[in-house]
Amino acid sequence: METMSLHRNKQKRVWTADDKNQNLMGYLFASPAILGLVIFTILPMIASLFLSFTDYSVLNLHLHWVGTQNYTHIFFNDIFFRKSLLVTFTYAIGSTAATLVAALILALLMNAKVRGQSIFRTLFYLPVIVPAIASNILWMWLFNPDFGLLNAILRFFGLPKSNWVFDEKTAIPSLILMAVWACGGTALIFLAGLQDVPETLLEDVEVEGGNWWDKFVHVIIPSISPIIFFNLIMGLIGSFQTFTQAYVMTNGGPNNATLFYSLLIYREAFQDNQMGYASALAWILFVIIGIFTLFIFRTAKSWVFYGSDK
Repeated sequence: METMSLHRNKQKRVWTADDKNQNLMGYLFASPAILGLVIFTILPMIASLFLSFTDYSVLNLHLHWVGTQNYTHIFFNDIFFRKSLLVTFTYAIGSTAATLVAALILALLMNAKVRGQSIFRTLFYLPVIVPAIASNILWMWLFNPDFGLLNAILRFFGLPKSNWVFDEKTAIPSLILMAVWACGGTALIFLAGLQDVPETLLEDVEVEGGNWWDKFVHVIIPSISPIIFFNLIMGLIGSFQTFTQAYVMTNGGPNNATLFYSLLIYREAFQDNQMGYASALAWILFVIIGIFTLFIFRTAKSWVFYGSDK
């Protein structure tokens, strides 16, 4: 025992002046990122939490403590809050599910051994790098009820035309279709996961007489379940904060059918100049996203499998 304790003492690291200097240099190099996080994220979050309990108008420099009055008005009197919440929930669930399915199918196709594979992967990823404003304007032309390309395709097949984002009933499905168009980034992550699926397991399914569906359900899906989990989390968080499409294309219309929650926050803060009220709305969105994320993490144990799991 004495020999083991002496050996442990010899194993203890002795911190020298050079080690301290290296630590100092490390913190020095990391300081821009740390300061950026503190100044541009943490401090504004603390400030917005304080402002959410006030009646604050930036232009008039008016700051008045109102307690929970903003939150009470949001939950019990603000009809736009309920409408935007319903619109955002519908879009978030629909776009996330549709994007995951489309991206997985796209990744399976890109993973196939065909000629010109790299060209196809580049083409499918191109919509991701198109600037948001440019893609929104492009889709406005595609969605045009009179001379848009999508209605031209419908007429070609003898189908009735649609008003797309200009109709209250089809506005959200149209934006979901637009979100699916830009699923290349998600598909690329799926593709990376598919390339790590063990070939031996796929061969075992063939030996047992299984078909492509057996491979997909019993091997591929469990193998890429961590990738599905990651894309699900990121997709939901991103879709709950959707803003650009509604702001550029519809301005929340028609009849508030695309009044996303982020657009409501923008209107309250920068159009109605109610910064305290907008801060309260923002914190409610933060809590909603946190609840959804926590729920997915809690349920992940039953369907997400890692390499160390049996």
